Parts: sequence; structure tokens; C-alpha cells
Amino acid sequence: MSFENLGLSQPVLQALALKDYSAATPIQTQAIPTLLKGRDLLGIAQTGTGKTAAFMLPSIDRLAASGKRPQRGACRMLVLAPTRELASQIAESARAYSRFAHMSVATVFGGTSIGKNKQDISRGVDILVATPGRLIDLVEQRWLDLRDVEILVLDEADQMLDLGFIHDLKRIVRMLPAKRQSLFFSATMPRAIQELADKFLTDPAQVAVTPVSSTVERVEQYVTFVTQPEKPALLTMLLRRDKMERVLIFSRTKHGADRIVKQLAQSGIPANAIHGNKSQPQRERALAEFKAGKVKILIATDIAARGIDVSGVSHVINFDLPNVSEQYVHRIGRTARAGAAGIAIAFCAEDERAYLKGIERLTKQRIEVVPLPENFVSEANRIKSERAASGIADRPERGPRGEPREDRNRVRRPKSRRPNFGAAGAPKTNRARRRASGR
Repeated sequence: MSFENLGLSQPVLQALALKDYSAATPIQTQAIPTLLKGRDLLGIAQTGTGKTAAFMLPSIDRLAASGKRPQRGACRMLVLAPTRELASQIAESARAYSRFAHMSVATVFGGTSIGKNKQDISRGVDILVATPGRLIDLVEQRWLDLRDVEILVLDEADQMLDLGFIHDLKRIVRMLPAKRQSLFFSATMPRAIQELADKFLTDPAQVAVTPVSSTVERVEQYVTFVTQPEKPALLTMLLRRDKMERVLIFSRTKHGADRIVKQLAQSGIPANAIHGNKSQPQRERALAEFKAGKVKILIATDIAARGIDVSGVSHVINFDLPNVSEQYVHRIGRTARAGAAGIAIAFCAEDERAYLKGIERLTKQRIEVVPLPENFVSEANRIKSERAASGIADRPERGPRGEPREDRNRVRRPKSRRPNFGAAGAPKTNRARRRASGR
């Protein structure tokens, strides 16, 4: 259906014309007329289906129609996102869509200057895109007042819950006016999302353009069974052998992502990594080079990958299978965007077979098995020899049972070198006594 038939205003249609958007996607066709009426909405749609335009276009029209201006230190529309990358992507779209409606747009999230955040919102802003943590910081410091919010959008609601934002979300909702329009969008529909929607939405319309937890239809999916130590060699062989235009590789951990980059570099294959340990400028640079095609391979963790809305991703490689089945849906949704075809390849080690079964049970389909290449053993040994000579060993990333330590983002603090004092304040051992006395 054409956007012109959905009831959108002329300024919004002009902005869409500049982006050469004419036909609406299914989620946009169903959501936009409902949202223009002011109803709350629960939208279930996979990544790459046009969710951002589905909620942003009618919201811009409603904000423009009300004729209000944002008050100092306040916002009229609040969009909550789980990651910095997704927040930046939403804000970029908001600026493009509101170009002729003259809406102000700002972002606030961690890893950026809080001073600049304060400056951006001090004059008031029409559309504010934020991550929960930094938003709460600004409210507690009295730089931001949420009592004027007319529209609340929670994007990637399932990921919000996965990251433990539930308590922050409840705090934020208590700061908002009771009379508002609330929109929830999610790629999957676990019970927790339904319970959250029941609390925060009022008589919502529900739009689901694909079956819950289904995978993108145009993605060809394959899995190869391989041992953990063999994964780096298999990845190198695939990247050398197959013509891959733009590849997104998923690692279970942050250190694993960095290790893959080093291993590929030793084989003459340039790649960047994006994850939580990278600074914001590093993350932005890696994503910009990936979008521009300067570096065609990007290794990411699940959290950092949210907001990677890059057209032309030809392949998604699951170097490590996710232990949460729903994450698989999000991962392969990074390819086959905007109607294009895509290929998803998974490496499955023996200790990941249970994860594979969970994914197939969730998606209600069997993933086609592709055997190892015929010359894999000899080629893998040659690759390992090359890396061993350069000082880079193909050490396997810790298996699924070892992942919680890093997933909880524990900080490893060095052991204290202070003496071990007893109840009476004296060192307990001779070594501690000597150290305490400076000897």
C-alpha cells in the first residue's frame, strides 16, 4: 500500500519522498492508521520490517497537529531503546522523517558526555531517544522532567527485559503522565512482554505481521557441526572461499569477538569488532566503516548488534550459538532486510547442540546441515600453522558453561596487597607482618 493512502500529512510524505519510500511494509500498513487515532499499540514484528517508521511517522503527525511546543528541560515524545546503536539509529530516522515538520530530536545514552546531554535537553525537545540508565540519571539530577510526555515508545521490548531493564522501566513509567499514548514494539512475544503490556498499555491494538518467534522468510539457514577449536579455521576458510559482500559475525563474548578479529587479521582478512568494552567513538567508527563498505566484516555481541540497521548484509555467521533461542531470531534478522535475500550460517559444537534444538523448536523448522569442506583437515592445519608462526593461537572461546562470568560483566579486581589484619588489628602471618613493617 502507498503511504499516501495511510492518512499521513504532507510534510511527512515529502520526507518519505526524499528517501524514495513509496510503498509501506505490512507493519506500517497496519500500525499507522491505528496510531493516528491515538490508540495504544503492541506491535510484534521482526527486525528489518520497518518498525521505526511504523511508530515514528504517525507520532510526528500527532505532535505537529497538537501545536504544542516543548517546555524547557522536557520532551513531548520519549523513545526508549536497549542499546546506544539502536538509539542512534532511531534518532537518525526521526530527524529524516521530521525534516519538514520542524521537530527537534535529541539522544541521551551512556558513553557520551552527560554535559552535552544536559545542553541538548535544557531548551526542551520534541522527540527524545534514550537508553534507560542515562535517562534516569538526568531525571534524578533534575535536568529532565517527564511530566509533559505525550507519546511513549518502547522499542525492542524483549531485549529490554533480557538486559534486566524491567525495574528501570517501571521507574520511568511512574514519572510519566497517566494520560499518554504508549507503544510497545518487539520481535518476539514472551509471556513477560505480555504482562508488561498489560500493566503499561490501555486497551491496546495488537499488530503482528509475522508469527511469533518466526525467522525471516527470505533467509537461507545452514548449520555445520564442528568442534570449538576448529571454528576459527572454518570461519577463515568460508571467508576466503565464498564471495560474501558484507558479513556480520556473532560471538558469545566480548573477548571472543576481539580474538576473532586478531585471528582474521593474521590471515590477511580485515575485520572490526563492536561490543560493550569498546568506547562510543570506537563503536561508531566500526559501524560507520561497516556501513560504508570499507571493512566488510563486523564481529559483534548480541547486545551491541541491536541497532545495526545496515542494508546489504549478505551473510550472518553464528560463530557461537546463542543460549537464548530468541536471540537467534534477532541475529539472522540483520540480513534479508528490505526484501533482500540473505544467508545465515551457524557453527555448532558438541556442547551447543541443546541450543540448536531449542532454536529449531522455537522457529518450528529444521536448519539444513552442511558438512565440513572436503579438504578441511589439511587446510585447517595449514591455517593453524600460519597463526602459530605469527604468535596467534586458535584458542577456543570458553563453551556455554563458562559464559555467565563474562555475561554478568564482572569486573576482575586485583587481589589486595594489604596485610591480612586479624580482629586485634595485627597481621596474622609472618609475611604479612614483614610487609606491614616495610621490611
